[in-house]
Amino acid sequence: MIRTRSAVVLFAALSVLAAACTSTSSDDPAGVTAIDGSNESGEALGVDDLAALPRGESIDYGPAPTALEGELSPEVAQATDFLISGLFAGRFGSEIDVIVESGDGRMAWVIADLLRFFQAPDATGLGLVEAFEELTGADIDGSSPWSSATNHLIAWDLPAPPGYLDYKREIFLTIDTRWDPLFDANADDIDWRHVSWGGVLIDDRPFGDTERCTRGCIPALDNPATTDADGGDWFADDRIVFGVVVDGEARAYPKNIMEVHEMVNDTLGGRRIAIPYCTLCGSAQAYYTDTLDGQEPVFRTSGLLIRSNKMMFELNTESLVDTFLGTATSGPLHDQGVTFEQVSVITSTWGDWKAAHPDTTIVAEDGGIGANYADDPLRGRDDDGPIFPIGDVDERLPAQEQVLGVITEDGTPVAVHVRSAGEILSSGGTIEIDDVTIELDGAGIRATRADGSDAGGHQAFWFAWSQFHPDTELWPDDAS
Repeated sequence: MIRTRSAVVLFAALSVLAAACTSTSSDDPAGVTAIDGSNESGEALGVDDLAALPRGESIDYGPAPTALEGELSPEVAQATDFLISGLFAGRFGSEIDVIVESGDGRMAWVIADLLRFFQAPDATGLGLVEAFEELTGADIDGSSPWSSATNHLIAWDLPAPPGYLDYKREIFLTIDTRWDPLFDANADDIDWRHVSWGGVLIDDRPFGDTERCTRGCIPALDNPATTDADGGDWFADDRIVFGVVVDGEARAYPKNIMEVHEMVNDTLGGRRIAIPYCTLCGSAQAYYTDTLDGQEPVFRTSGLLIRSNKMMFELNTESLVDTFLGTATSGPLHDQGVTFEQVSVITSTWGDWKAAHPDTTIVAEDGGIGANYADDPLRGRDDDGPIFPIGDVDERLPAQEQVLGVITEDGTPVAVHVRSAGEILSSGGTIEIDDVTIELDGAGIRATRADGSDAGGHQAFWFAWSQFHPDTELWPDDAS
């Protein structure tokens, strides 16, 4: 349970306007919504109705199918091998019937993985959808069979069949053999059931490569050119930046540029940092990358996802690193037990950021690579909810409500409701959660430790933070 202290604000309840029942706009980083509490003059703010907190909607996926135990029978194992190789070769026989007749719900994971790559209108003709429904008893949404099937599986938490990683590797390497080193059998920190394809290929370009990613990957931006705040007048004051401060040096990374690259390797405050931006999670993060003796990590986007969160990897060692946690999950860095330290990222408007940090720099209009960036590269792609499978959601908030995620000194993950915190702080209140203080920074909020040091927080959609920290506390809560 969170122990919350406040010098001038004692929370008894929370009220969020009806508009907050929809997802927070990605261009409204802090939001301004009435909540319960008091300002320095003791005047009431909002109403004392905790039930007014917007709630998420859980989906009834029905009962989970039977999952057998033990090894697969030789017949099912052989049928699975033939099914995978046959589909990619354009052949389809009776192998799927053998799998369905086994009655082993675990095999639904393999069928769902195949559905990711065979979702054309003839997928039903191939029998994959019917096979999944017959094996699991689920009614799959025909508009997106793979997404629907995978959401069911994640929500049911069915175990994977024996040899699942080998099956998955075979399926994925048929698309891009360069993923091979990432499918590490020793990567026991990865739940391979939740790994999926994001629709793009791996970015394995060498550091500093400024060529367009013609192979269909998302190209990282290395050592971007920057200008001072005055030189950033090309970027409108009301548009969104991700602000980072390292050792007193501030820099703004425009959201539209980050939507194109999703990864920046940079130097700030004399430190090397990597900044991944998961557009699907609404989450920009930053990690120190100069902490490994004799190594100079370079981060890239793999093209793989895990529960709608991008999977980044370190280029030189071909090690996957958990984007949300900074922990190496495969390859040599995993073997070394590496976890990268996180730096706070503030989601703010450009005008408010440069007012708070007048000496800030901002990434140059062309990124230093002669690029032209659209104002809205994604064209509202993520505005209507998650577009990749995430399974069931924590009902305490809508899936795409904005929270600031932070870990307290005792290891407790806390999600700070951004709208609520922004209103309280803008009204003169203070927020302290255990050893963490929440403060305004530009148009966003940041988390600091009791000694004033950076707490390494970052903003994200609620579904992302809560699924990677399922035991997270939510601020405000009943104990606030």
